[in-house]
Amino acid sequence: MTKSELSSLSGASLNELTREDLDMYAVLDLEERIDRLQGEIARTRAALDRKRAGRAAADALFSARS
Repeated sequence: MTKSELSSLSGASLNELTREDLDMYAVLDLEERIDRLQGEIARTRAALDRKRAGRAAADALFSARS
């Protein structure tokens, strides 16, 4: 699994990834997979934080006008 594959996960791709048979992977492969998935989780959380901050700023702007 490449970094670009993890970066483009969405909907069906994520579902397919979560159903993949992991028994065929070696321990090292599974450890690398976990590292990459944790990186993707961190990237997703950062995007979520940015969106929440943007929403909070917009809410503050429009509630100040009311």
